[in-house]
Amino acid sequence: MPISTGLIYPELSYKITGILFTVHNELGRSCNEKQYADAIEAKFKNASIKYEREKLLPPSFAGEMPGRNKVDFIIEDKIILEIKCTRVLGREEYYQVKRYLVAYNKRLGLLVNFRDQYLKAKRVLNSQGKD
Repeated sequence: MPISTGLIYPELSYKITGILFTVHNELGRSCNEKQYADAIEAKFKNASIKYEREKLLPPSFAGEMPGRNKVDFIIEDKIILEIKCTRVLGREEYYQVKRYLVAYNKRLGLLVNFRDQYLKAKRVLNSQGKD
């Protein structure tokens, strides 16, 4: 019987994190977000992981211009992955992922900053999300 870790989607998030570490090791810390996303996409294809890239968020209020927000990746229709290349991650990035989780009714988001010397995928949860 498997041991319960209490983590949401532990096997899939472990695979994703492994891909993120591999990309970070291969490309280093000086690329832009699109370059990292291209490398991640290639790894997802090689690993037969289903994903959607740069999916447009529906407008969140009347009058909002369509196409303002794009999710970097939705993986296996379960996990939102948001890629950043910034000196420091702030609250804005966390709230951005949280907004995406609510908009798509997902439970888990991963926020990763490729500028960090040591990559850390931060887990963002939406307790209201559905499987």
